[in-house]
Amino acid sequence: MQGGGTDRAPSRGAEMLRTTLAVLGGVLLLSLMGLTVVDVIGRYLFNAPLMGATELTELLLAAVVFLGLPAVALADEHVTVDLAVDRMPKAVHPWRLALTGIGSGVVLGIVAWRVWVYAGQIGGYGGTTSTLRLPIAPLGYFCAVCTGIGAAITAALPLLALKER
Repeated sequence: MQGGGTDRAPSRGAEMLRTTLAVLGGVLLLSLMGLTVVDVIGRYLFNAPLMGATELTELLLAAVVFLGLPAVALADEHVTVDLAVDRMPKAVHPWRLALTGIGSGVVLGIVAWRVWVYAGQIGGYGGTTSTLRLPIAPLGYFCAVCTGIGAAITAALPLLALKER
């Protein structure tokens, strides 16, 4: 398994965005770790678990995963499995990357659309977490936007690389 390999140096803006997303993801991950440590210490040493820790963990984890999607797309680090690529002629390689990029972008676009629709449904009935009563729909919209951005990047990068050839 390896990256898609568009063999293209990222632009300065793309690299800054990827770094910003990675730092934000790291901050959320550190928050998740701190939350877990406080909850475990409270639970086992003081018999007083942190109220809503499970809900906050779920929300933070979703945010980390979906925030990472555009960063992974910008760095062209999606997980790939190359089964027959070695047997293909070299001339086919850029076209294969463009086709798989477009296909992956379309699939991610469909996922983004469905997550957006689902977030709207959750917002429509006022869905909240059980204990803390935090609204869930904003996280759904956040996930949809991150997936949509990831879809656009995933489809665009191989096409840009093909255009530069």
